[in-house]
Amino acid sequence: MLKDFSQILKEIDDDIHTLSQVELKQKYLSKSGVISKMFKELKEVPDKEKSEYGLKINQIKTLIEDNIKNRVEEKLEDKPLFKIDPTAPFDINSKKDKKPHILDLRGSSHPLMQELEKILDIFQRMGFNILESRQLDDDFHMFESLNFPKGHPARDMYDTFWTDDNFVLPAHTSTMQNRALRKFGPPPIRVVLPGRCFRNEATDASHEHTFYQIEGIYVDKDISFANMLATIKSYLEEYLEKELEIRVQPAYFPFTEPDAEFVISCPFCNKSGCSTCHYSGWIELMGCGMIHPNVLNSGGIDSEIYSGFAWGVGLDRLTAIKRGITDIRKLRDGDINFLRQF
Repeated sequence: MLKDFSQILKEIDDDIHTLSQVELKQKYLSKSGVISKMFKELKEVPDKEKSEYGLKINQIKTLIEDNIKNRVEEKLEDKPLFKIDPTAPFDINSKKDKKPHILDLRGSSHPLMQELEKILDIFQRMGFNILESRQLDDDFHMFESLNFPKGHPARDMYDTFWTDDNFVLPAHTSTMQNRALRKFGPPPIRVVLPGRCFRNEATDASHEHTFYQIEGIYVDKDISFANMLATIKSYLEEYLEKELEIRVQPAYFPFTEPDAEFVISCPFCNKSGCSTCHYSGWIELMGCGMIHPNVLNSGGIDSEIYSGFAWGVGLDRLTAIKRGITDIRKLRDGDINFLRQF
């Protein structure tokens, strides 16, 4: 005859306190378990009692499932934020009080991202918009919109990684200039363009094939070279928290005219010479210049009415200078001991 439900509930109460999670599943919820057998017995129940009998079976099933679920949740709540690294050196025979290496699972922000947030905050307070760069672009935005016509020899300076379908990994965030001019125009236009760049070149302590860059553009009526120097100097002094001397030296970029390399006095040695500035007292920091009329016109801006300036600085370089990092390759090595310093 059919089982007495009160007896089953008593068995369940005992099993909940004595059986493991796996044993409970096997005894009650498996294909050959108690619940399955009870459903098979349902066909022997008189029609007028089937509804009540089925309800009680489902109540028992829910009771078991809820108990198992609660056990899982309790285990998750009790799970610590740390775990032991069993591969760490540990000699149980040593008299020294050595403890196993503990891995912190809570994570932290990468130093590059920490510095990026600080820099973008400065520019936002200066009234600049922010437009993130892309990590894959086309020939027009990489070259043609920036006054690099097809066959121009200056393309070789920025020729980087290409995909089979003729897309390119940007060598600079200047690829966003045309989009920024059209998105934020008509002038005044003030925007910074952060993003990741890729160069096909050898790496050393101060050069990487992959790095972050921050491009800036400012376009309005009667904008001059002096406006550019004052803007960049103000931003750098706010970021490095130090008054700086600046100078510019000639450079060449197809998308600016005139062009310059922006150089600052070393913020660490006050021009007396140190390893950071290679004992010269000065640090060559970024390229800059007045936006070429062809670039303005390509972006839908009338170069007869408006002028502007642009600059591009490596975030990795700034981070290394600000934090005293001697080798920028460490920023991408994934070395936990290095990252924990920040």
